[in-house]
Amino acid sequence: MASKRNGKIYIGVTSDLIKRVYEHKNDLTEGFTKKYQVHNLVYYDKTQDIQSAIKREKQIKRWNRKWKLELIEDKNPEWYDLYDEILK
Repeated sequence: MASKRNGKIYIGVTSDLIKRVYEHKNDLTEGFTKKYQVHNLVYYDKTQDIQSAIKREKQIKRWNRKWKLELIEDKNPEWYDLYDEILK
């Protein structure tokens, strides 16, 4: 998730993406996303199991910022909010 193009980036893992994005968008949880207005889903991965998801999250969190930006821009060059896409 991101606050805006090239803004603050949040990386997390969840078993219910729709619910979790809704919580972030509506500031229902305290923390980083609320403090920095991180409300746009700009990238997501799907995995078959929680262990794979956690492994991927830890991998991306270790990356430098440039690599994270490239990952987002490779899949979503306009930094569109993908929330509506996951609702379909």
